[in-house]
Amino acid sequence: MAPFIKGMDVSSLKELEELGAKYYMDGQEKGLLEILKAYGVNSIRLRLWNDPYSESGVPYGAGTSDLNTTVELARRVLDMGFGFLLDIHYSDFWADPGKQRIPKAWRGMSVEELEAAVYDFTRSTLLTMRSEHVFPTMIQVGNELSNGLLWPYGKVPNYDNIARFINAGIRAVRSVDQEIPIMLHLDNGGNNALYREWFDEFMKRGEDFQIIGLSYYPFWHGTLQQLEDNMRDISGRYGKELIVAEVSMGHTLEDYKDYEKLSDEQRKGMAAKPELAAKIEYPMTHQGQCDFMQDFLTRIAGIKGCRGFYYWEPGWLPVPGSGWANEEALAYIEEKGPGGNEWANQALFDYDGNALPALETIRDFQP
Repeated sequence: MAPFIKGMDVSSLKELEELGAKYYMDGQEKGLLEILKAYGVNSIRLRLWNDPYSESGVPYGAGTSDLNTTVELARRVLDMGFGFLLDIHYSDFWADPGKQRIPKAWRGMSVEELEAAVYDFTRSTLLTMRSEHVFPTMIQVGNELSNGLLWPYGKVPNYDNIARFINAGIRAVRSVDQEIPIMLHLDNGGNNALYREWFDEFMKRGEDFQIIGLSYYPFWHGTLQQLEDNMRDISGRYGKELIVAEVSMGHTLEDYKDYEKLSDEQRKGMAAKPELAAKIEYPMTHQGQCDFMQDFLTRIAGIKGCRGFYYWEPGWLPVPGSGWANEEALAYIEEKGPGGNEWANQALFDYDGNALPALETIRDFQP
């Protein structure tokens, strides 16, 4: 039986290191991956964007997760003995329920051409990774697909096109590797109606896959009980393995403006503002983060077919220069912004880079 996945998404790591982020365990400076390994983490998730640069070649930031960056990080991850989940977004920047923008190079393509582009991009990516000896141990075809992908053609309720695009990705994976587990991933892990509708529609049209991935952020996605109820239902309904592909919990509501060194107009502030944090079951404190993780882990480990979790960007410290989107990126996704670091109070390290007690909770958890 495969070990329970205690995973982390550290896609921004290369950028964070280049901007001077430092990480500490028991007062000793160490590499982020080294610290995570010491706390029992056994798998790493890395996102892949097609071309995260402006037309004039300016990187979009937020890790600039192009193929070269992903290969470089994957080599470090695999050399340290971690599993490696590759998260293919099929966009030049963030893909989530609020944005699934067609890559610049694919603009103007027909549905048939987009289907072929998904196949070719997926296959060429995996062949490159194989030749570089950094082949993943699991692959995510698309990211947070709740509202589809490659908008407007693959937007809910057009499940015919959604399935065409996803099936092209699955077929491309299978053309390179017949056995590797494939995940399909939605957000809003507490929303059972969403999962039932989406997977009912996909199962009528879709190629085979192995894992349903869920995002669960307690300040957006309902209660832990709703997450558990949904996971129990879809486990039985679809007979797939489950992984919580993204989760986080805040450790403080103290602002980190002084660390970012941005004006109020330039920064977005925290993802979980006090009014959102007030809705959740645990306080955003060091102990609250521990208690949440203990409850979360106990619940998911008790669900048939649940293989584990990935904590999202546990090392995204508020170092100057590392934000979720710069001006060029905002122009691509057609959002106003502002940028800045939205995540630092959700990390598993304090603002100075010290490992938090929740890492001990994760290390000590026995499924």
